[in-house]
Amino acid sequence: MKIAIYPGTFDPITNGHLDILERALKLFDKVIITVAKNPTKQPLFDQEERRSMIRSAVKRYKNVEVDMFDGLLVEYARKKKATSLVRGLRAISDFEYELQMALMNRKLDSTLETVFLMPNEKYTYLNSSIIREIARLGGDVHDFVPEAVLKALTEKHPRKP
Repeated sequence: MKIAIYPGTFDPITNGHLDILERALKLFDKVIITVAKNPTKQPLFDQEERRSMIRSAVKRYKNVEVDMFDGLLVEYARKKKATSLVRGLRAISDFEYELQMALMNRKLDSTLETVFLMPNEKYTYLNSSIIREIARLGGDVHDFVPEAVLKALTEKHPRKP
């Protein structure tokens, strides 16, 4: 069974993330979306809230698991018997960071491959930071996020009349 890990902070998960997931599901028997704990970021949603939103967004897929992790990604991948990491690339600006991480992960575990997937062009401008900012300012994000995320964002940032 080919298992891939799709790691990220997913604060929150967007339709762009789901697009990458759907592409990964064509390549792997199982994809584990794992919510990373990143001490350098101050997320809007805690790790459990993010996991819950992701579970709601991916419940239609049979071969997707949602999990959380803290620590080295390569250790987590070994524990899950994954052979690959899935990463999305929207633009050239993503590439430099992602390449550096992929090469470091390869150095730590030469058996673990990183697979870069590009989203549909309609999602290339989309990221979680932009979604949080639009929601914070009272903007409509329903075209960019799953329903569970829209509900959670509305609870955190009620729209002003």
